[in-house]
Amino acid sequence: MLSVVITAWNEEKNLPRAISSVKRIADEVVVVVDEASTDKTLDIAKKLKCQVYTHPHTGIVEPMRNWSIAKAEGDWILLLDADEEVTSQLANKITKLITSGKVNYYRISRKNMIFGKWVKSEHWWPDYVYRLFKKGAVTWEDAIHSVPFTRGVGEDLPPTEDLAIVHHNYETISQFIDRSNRYTDHMLQHQLDQGYSFAWSDILTKPMEEFLRQYFARKGYKEGLHGLALSLLLAATELTLHLKLWQQSGFVPVQVTPDQVQEVNKQQQVQLKWWLYQAKIELSPWPLNWVLKLKRKMGI
Repeated sequence: MLSVVITAWNEEKNLPRAISSVKRIADEVVVVVDEASTDKTLDIAKKLKCQVYTHPHTGIVEPMRNWSIAKAEGDWILLLDADEEVTSQLANKITKLITSGKVNYYRISRKNMIFGKWVKSEHWWPDYVYRLFKKGAVTWEDAIHSVPFTRGVGEDLPPTEDLAIVHHNYETISQFIDRSNRYTDHMLQHQLDQGYSFAWSDILTKPMEEFLRQYFARKGYKEGLHGLALSLLLAATELTLHLKLWQQSGFVPVQVTPDQVQEVNKQQQVQLKWWLYQAKIELSPWPLNWVLKLKRKMGI
């Protein structure tokens, strides 16, 4: 028996699409609605004849995961967010997988649709998630974006478009900023729990590190303006987080001089220069890329 478990918060627009994509293969569809929902999500779930429950507001999905799964009757669980949908090819594959029962859980890639485009840079693709599993094989901590605990043998489905969950992720800039504000509140608490102590230089270094990671290390530059915009937005999330950590300390006054800022900036410019050259290597055809690598090695 396959139970599809969907968590939702103000998802009246997306929920019908998610349910429609799994109705054919699901023995039951369990929809857990965040009590803070102010739209018609709850009514739509009931109208579509799902098993419907409500859960206290948490602001993030992770605290709802285990509770929601426990409401399902099936021995196999397909876990979805309301802004996701299953392709017909993936639905057929899922039916075959649970019939064979060779493993305890599967990771499935996600096709992230962001600002109207399928974004394929390494942060966003293949974006494997634990979504198909035998009940009890996968459990979550309450921390935001936590990696779940697994039991038994797992397997990854091939990272192909036809076998990916379609994730209608960010549709607008405002949506990204709203989520970023909510997520950083939870990330803040995690940082404090880890013993983080605020340092003023982090509001310069952490955003830049995130930009370099997203735009260069994870090949965001291959996504054109979408890649640049997302790299900057994720860097802004890091800035927001560390300013909130400063706020948490009581906005303690710290004397920061232009010379200190210049010194931090100088160190970051060295990193930026290295990554710019690395991108030039990766974008250059052979044998030019080989020549560029040789020049770097020789310090030219």
